[in-house]
Amino acid sequence: MVDSRRAGLVIGRTVIAVVSVAALAAVGFGWFTVHQFRASTNTTTALAEVHSEPNQPAPDDGATDILLVGDDSRTDAQGNPLPTRVLTQLRTQFDAGLNTDTIMLLRLPHNGGPAYAISIPRDTYVSIPGYRTDKINSAYGVTKARAAQQLPASNHRDQDSSVAGQKALIETVQNLTGAHVDHYVEVNLYGFYLLSQAVGGVQVCLKHATSDPDSGANFRAGTQLVSGANALSFVRQRKNLPNGDLDRIVRQQVFLASAARKVLSAGTLTSPGALSALLDAMKKSLVTDPGLDLTALVPQFQGLASGAVTFVTIPVVNSNAVSPTGQSIVQVDVPRVQKFVAALNAPPVATRTAAPPPPPPAATNEPTPPVSIDGVRCVD
Repeated sequence: MVDSRRAGLVIGRTVIAVVSVAALAAVGFGWFTVHQFRASTNTTTALAEVHSEPNQPAPDDGATDILLVGDDSRTDAQGNPLPTRVLTQLRTQFDAGLNTDTIMLLRLPHNGGPAYAISIPRDTYVSIPGYRTDKINSAYGVTKARAAQQLPASNHRDQDSSVAGQKALIETVQNLTGAHVDHYVEVNLYGFYLLSQAVGGVQVCLKHATSDPDSGANFRAGTQLVSGANALSFVRQRKNLPNGDLDRIVRQQVFLASAARKVLSAGTLTSPGALSALLDAMKKSLVTDPGLDLTALVPQFQGLASGAVTFVTIPVVNSNAVSPTGQSIVQVDVPRVQKFVAALNAPPVATRTAAPPPPPPAATNEPTPPVSIDGVRCVD
C-alpha cells in the first residue's frame, strides 16, 4: 500500500523547470533574471566525480545526454522540510524513504538527427554499484542513506550523502543504457507542486473516466486542466490502467509535452507574475551539474512543445516480473537496452543511404495508439 501511494512522481515536475528557464531566454525576458537564476541554482559535484572514475562510457558517444530525475524528497532543494499542509495535499505525509520514481534520459544527437526523451520505468531491476541488484528507483535513496551512516556528523553530511546517491544513480543509468551522461537535472516533489501551479495548470485528456484512491486520482473523461495535487494524482496513477506502470509512463510523457507547450505559450511568457512564480519555484527545487547551460537548450525544449522530440520507453522483457525477494519488478535485457539507446543516434533522414530498421518495441504490451482532442493526446 505504501509503495503504491508514493509511486510515480512526474516527469513534468523535472523538465518543466528546465523548459521554464529556456523559455525565459527564448523570449528575451530579462537577461538579468536568467543570470540571477544561474547564480542561485543549486549544483552538485556528482557528475564530475562519476566522470573522474575509470571505465566510464566514451565521452563522445555522438549525442548530448541529459539525465532528468524527479525525487520524492520531503524537503526543498536547501534541505528545509516541506510544510505539513503541502504534504497533506500531496498525500505524502509519511516518510517512506527517498526514491527517484521519474528517470528520463534526454538524448540530443550531434549530427542533427531527431531528439528523444527516453523513459526508464522506476521498477527496472538492475545492478546498483556498491549495493546489489534492485529497483532502479532505490539507487539514489539507498546509497544516500548508507553514506549518511558512514559520514561524520557535520553541516555538510546531508549534501555529501546526496552526492553519493546521485553518483550511484548516474552510474546505474550509464551501465543500463550505455550512454555517457553529460548533464544532470534533479527536481524534488515541492518543485512539481509549485511549477504546475505557476503555469496555471496543464491540459490533459483521458479516454475514460478513472479513479484510484491510492494516488488520489478521480478524473472524468475528456480534456481537463490539472495542477498541484491533481496533476500529481494524474501522473502517479497506475491502478485501473490496462498496462500499469507502462501506461503511467505514457501519462508522464503526455503531461510533459503539454506542460512544455503551456510554459512556452505567449500567455505564460508575457505574464510577469507567472514568470516570477516559475523562477521562485525553480530556485527552491532544482539541482543541476555546474556545467549545464539551460539557456543553450532552448531549441530542444521548443521541440518538446512542438512534438519534434520523440518520447520512447526502454525495451522491456517482462513488466510484471517478480524478484527473488518477491518484489514486483520490470525485467529488462541490458544488451538490448543499450542497442536500443545507441540506435537513437541515427543521422537525419536526408543523409541516410538506407532507411534503418525500426527500433524495438518499448514493451511487450504496448498500449493502443491514443486519439487526440483539440491537439491534446488522449490517454487511458
